[in-house]
Amino acid sequence: MHSFGYRANALLTFAITILAVLCGLASLSDNFNFPSPSAEVQVLNINWFQKQPNGNDEVSMTLNISADLRSLFTWNTKQVFVFLAAEYETPKYSLNQISLWDGIVTSKEHAKFLIHTSNKYRFIDQGSNLLGKEFNLTLHWHVMPKTGKMFADRMVMPGYRLPQDYR
Repeated sequence: MHSFGYRANALLTFAITILAVLCGLASLSDNFNFPSPSAEVQVLNINWFQKQPNGNDEVSMTLNISADLRSLFTWNTKQVFVFLAAEYETPKYSLNQISLWDGIVTSKEHAKFLIHTSNKYRFIDQGSNLLGKEFNLTLHWHVMPKTGKMFADRMVMPGYRLPQDYR
């Protein structure tokens, strides 16, 4: 006969092996989900566009952010981190990204939203590169699963332009 310790060890090892297999299957099942989120962002107003005393440009905007991210949620989704970024080019850098707003969506019920807000984070360029600048607004999302690999994607909305003069 085997001792109690030997039997407990065998049972615990078997249970952990089964749990690992189930977590692996859960992670693989997310590969069959093909999400189709939608989003729209409107710039309602440029609240101010100014040159700071140190020479940097700063912009404050009022935004309407509407999104339907419900298709990102499966039974394995813990939460979705979503953020809106302004993206533009300057002579020095081919891609500049500035986060304007972010949020965490914890359930499918909250994954369809319409937010009327000013940019949560400062839209500042180091230099005077924003006058009349074209920029894209990009909605990024990072899906954090309960088990398995995190994945991220984005939706680019082009065609925005800043004013030609400071306000």
